[in-house]
Amino acid sequence: MNEKEKEQEQKYLEAVDVSYSYGLAKSMERIKSNPALGFRTAGSRAEFETGEMLRQEMERIGLKDIHKDRLCLDGWEFEKAVLRFRDAEGAEHVFQLGAYQTQFLTGGFQKFPLVYVGRGGAQDYAGRDVRGCLVLVDINQRDEWWINFPVYQAHLKGAAAVIAVQDNGYGEIDGEALNAQDIAGPKDAPAFSISQKDAAVLKEALQKEERLTVEFDASSRILEQTESYNIWGTIPGREEDMILLSAHYDSYYDGFQDDNCAVAMMLGIARALLETGYRPRKTLVFCAMAAEEWGIVNSKYDWSTGAWQQVFKLRPDWPGKVIADLNFELPAYAHNAWDAIRSTYEYEDFLKEFVEKLPVDPTNVYPQGLRVHCPIETWSDDFSMAISGIPSMVNEFSSAGFMETHYHSQFDRDEFYDEAAYRFHHELYGLLLMALDRVNVAPVNLERTFRALRESVRPVTGREDENALKTLMEKLEEGERLAREVYEAVRTANTGNGEPERDRRLQSQLLYLFKKAQGYFVRLNWHDEVLFPHEASQTNLRYLGEAVRQLEDKNVRGALEALYQVDNNKYAFQFDDQVYRYFTEYVMNQEKERLQWGAGRIVHHLDLSKQIRSLMEKERTRNTGVEPELEALKAMERQALGCFDDDIRYMIQAVDTLTEGLRKAKEE
Repeated sequence: MNEKEKEQEQKYLEAVDVSYSYGLAKSMERIKSNPALGFRTAGSRAEFETGEMLRQEMERIGLKDIHKDRLCLDGWEFEKAVLRFRDAEGAEHVFQLGAYQTQFLTGGFQKFPLVYVGRGGAQDYAGRDVRGCLVLVDINQRDEWWINFPVYQAHLKGAAAVIAVQDNGYGEIDGEALNAQDIAGPKDAPAFSISQKDAAVLKEALQKEERLTVEFDASSRILEQTESYNIWGTIPGREEDMILLSAHYDSYYDGFQDDNCAVAMMLGIARALLETGYRPRKTLVFCAMAAEEWGIVNSKYDWSTGAWQQVFKLRPDWPGKVIADLNFELPAYAHNAWDAIRSTYEYEDFLKEFVEKLPVDPTNVYPQGLRVHCPIETWSDDFSMAISGIPSMVNEFSSAGFMETHYHSQFDRDEFYDEAAYRFHHELYGLLLMALDRVNVAPVNLERTFRALRESVRPVTGREDENALKTLMEKLEEGERLAREVYEAVRTANTGNGEPERDRRLQSQLLYLFKKAQGYFVRLNWHDEVLFPHEASQTNLRYLGEAVRQLEDKNVRGALEALYQVDNNKYAFQFDDQVYRYFTEYVMNQEKERLQWGAGRIVHHLDLSKQIRSLMEKERTRNTGVEPELEALKAMERQALGCFDDDIRYMIQAVDTLTEGLRKAKEE
């Protein structure tokens, strides 16, 4: 870095004004769908008006070329949900409820019977008629199952709606906390949320009688095929390359951290750059994304709709031009004693070098310093960006207690604002933006990807295709060597003046290979965790093998505990077969556009529901005649082994293609 660049950085640091960003974040709270609780949801009037406010703010601070990119999505308007009843002593109780993205309109207060069904599994309904009832359900979405399973179970039983109370997992900060998450289910299976404190009042009343008569006034409306807008403006650069900054402006409750502060920080960075007169090489794009929390009915992958559409439908030319996306989530809070930039594998080396030379000291806010984590996760918009072909990163936000306590509740408010953390993130990501703006070649390094893939291959049976495994390991080692050599050329180009034409060809090839690697290697499991293609089968083999061994020892309980870990089969333990199959089929057999960023990311599935139910019955009756189940599981194990071997052979071909691409890049 030369003296002029150091001077630019210092001017930027002096121009950072977190009071501006804080004020903008607070102003976003004024526009809401639900007067009592907030909410600024996909396709709602509140989201539209907030987008207009942000567009005007972009104009005011001096961004250029401002766009409103129109999305066609499913919207949700949540105006109210109020439950009231009189207890046995005649005292009236009135409760404000949260909601999920489903359709339920009462047109004023209506009377409903209310019943409590524990955790809302199939067995909790045994011998009970809940048709037309409001069903109170305990749920822990972090440690047990997502809201869609007990909600659809209740729907099949004829319930009018579910009222869920978080039994830990989320909203743990206070007994009055409500919670909201994406529903990942059909709109006609309605669901609302209630606090532990208010639920306790209902449960106490239900100890005296099986049903309560309550009055419920709710307006939760799904708007299929409506519209919203991604709002973006630029600081124009001298080159055709782009760097993207992104954050989402839809929210649950007031959404102070998630994601008002992120949108405000993004514009705060833009404002500080503009005030210093910074003239970027690359065009800097500042994009406020709509519909991150939810945006499509009845899909397992119903969030990040705005970002996915932006790069796959609205601006498909951005991949290949945008060399990086800096996405922001919950940035005004110190989530840990350490901080981290979470990134795709391919930018890890560049980011580590950047962190080592950072001119601001992270330990003033984070005593354990600043790290780089890989890979990215599916929690936020950066995942959609990455799989489109844009190397992406996000401030680390999902690995600490805030997610279990305040996240997606009415306690996400400025009482938990950390100005020092907010200032540090303004400084960190503004400096990172400037560092990326200086590069001649996008710092893509596939060596880290190949190494992570190689380290993830862990055969478990001893019967895997040894020749294929050996071939893959050899090709990965060759790929690592080539990628290392190419990255040295990238580093050389980025530390010198560069040769523009050669650098452009090299960058074009590397971004092409990055996009290919995302398509070849990025898969998901049934819990939305990012993994390599073979890892799902590899995990299944481990647990199927354990289940077989347990059954051979006549240990039915041990076998069931192992089968609980295979794909999504844990849901077969708790819910009716129709529920289990519904939420399996809508992943495996639904059109790609409805699956959005999750399409094709789950490749294999083992359905063990028949064996699980049979073993559960045999455990109940103490029947140790498990030969039929044992043979079925051995057949499933052979199937999983075949899938694993197929995945290894597939990856050999993928590595060959990428390695050939690296040879071409080396020639540049």
